Amino acid sequence: MTTQTMSVAERFRCALRGAEVDRLPVMEWATWWDQTILRWHSEGLSPTLDHAGIKRALGLDVDHQLWCRQVPADLVPAQHGAGIIADAADYAAKRGRLYRHDSPLIKDADAVAQWRLACAERAAGQALCWLTFDGFFWWPRVLLGIEPHLYAFSDQADLLHQICDDQCRHIAAWLEQVCAIGAPDFVTFAEDMSYNLGPMLSKRQFDTFLAPYYRRILPLFQQRGIPVLCDSDGDVAMLASWLSEVGFDGVLPLERQAGCDINNLQANNPSFAFLGHFDKMVMNQGEQALQCEFERLAPAMARGRFIPSVDHQTPPSVSLTQYRQYVGLLRDYASGMPY
Repeated sequence: MTTQTMSVAERFRCALRGAEVDRLPVMEWATWWDQTILRWHSEGLSPTLDHAGIKRALGLDVDHQLWCRQVPADLVPAQHGAGIIADAADYAAKRGRLYRHDSPLIKDADAVAQWRLACAERAAGQALCWLTFDGFFWWPRVLLGIEPHLYAFSDQADLLHQICDDQCRHIAAWLEQVCAIGAPDFVTFAEDMSYNLGPMLSKRQFDTFLAPYYRRILPLFQQRGIPVLCDSDGDVAMLASWLSEVGFDGVLPLERQAGCDINNLQANNPSFAFLGHFDKMVMNQGEQALQCEFERLAPAMARGRFIPSVDHQTPPSVSLTQYRQYVGLLRDYASGMPY
């Protein structure tokens, strides 16, 4: 462990690659359920605080996320999991409204202002800045809907390739314009392609429909020294090696209820980074349960390339007092390990 105090961004990036840090990051990568925040308001949390303000008030490191969303409001389906398009003809008709390759960021004044403020706080050493893109499993599912997307691997292969090709160019345009203001400290690709029994697609499907586009886009981040993590819920034990093959630097959130085990993940992927894995289901069970969960994670924290955080959004069953207990222990363990 270094005795030199690090900035929030320096600390995160060093911890992610297993380098020496003054302490581990104390972060909440996934913001809380709306119901959780409403509960905390009733328990004394100021309703005037935004997410960054909540993190400061609770003693967490501050991070600013910009999710590069692209579905116009009038195309968002009324029902979760429903699609926006049905087939190639439908996609062709709506394609021009789904991508803005020329200036996706600059045309969004709110996003520009948000990113400038985030980068200024990062420059002062007080924050971490990161981007999220819809990935090559997630984005076709958004367009087609959950069930039709899975059938499309067999029934509409050409359409899947067209969607991913367009998404590659869209991400490249976003990245160039964001970096003109300030490069992110890390990037996540939203994918959610695993569940509690593993990946939702086969290795052959992964290699055919996703890997070519990862291999095309991830070098753009690597050239800029930006680490890239895959955000996939569920059991990622098998998926982690697939992601490593195509150039990802790590994966999150390692859901405990899906059977993820950080010790096995680290043993099988020693150069990979991991974020998350604190079992959210113990957060309302008292301080002793919290302590036991941190003791479970402590060996992985000591090995490096692992940043502990809640393994998804904190549920509304967790009181503000219980969450403060969690953050207090997280700070203790982040500062007390022999890094």
